[in-house]
Amino acid sequence: MKLNTTSQYAINIVTFIVQNGSKNKYNARDISEKLLIPYKYMTKIMSLLVEGGIISSSRGREGGYSIEKELSQITIEHILEAVKESLHQRECLLKNDLCDEREKCLLHDKWNSPKKAIHDMFQNTSLEDIFLKSIENK
Repeated sequence: MKLNTTSQYAINIVTFIVQNGSKNKYNARDISEKLLIPYKYMTKIMSLLVEGGIISSSRGREGGYSIEKELSQITIEHILEAVKESLHQRECLLKNDLCDEREKCLLHDKWNSPKKAIHDMFQNTSLEDIFLKSIENK
């Protein structure tokens, strides 16, 4: 399973804010430059994250982006849902055109267990978990 570029960037944006102080406000241009994300693309992602209730945005001299909720209440799954990433991969691992519950490829049933483990990890990993891990690694 591979996350699309938007999802990868969204996770990087949110974890950047968490690692640098989730209650601080961050300028979009600064985040774009530090994470090497094209500015226009990043602002579209930020809008999705604001709409999804992951981050908040305020305008003005003291404005910027910050985390909206408690870190323990936001999971990776919430971030992915905010940017419209589907966690239900439909593409066959072997790239077979006909691979579903009726016509299965050779790996179809074997893939269910790792796919569930990945989904569970996204569902159960909060920003608080990521923040605590970043402190451990320093």
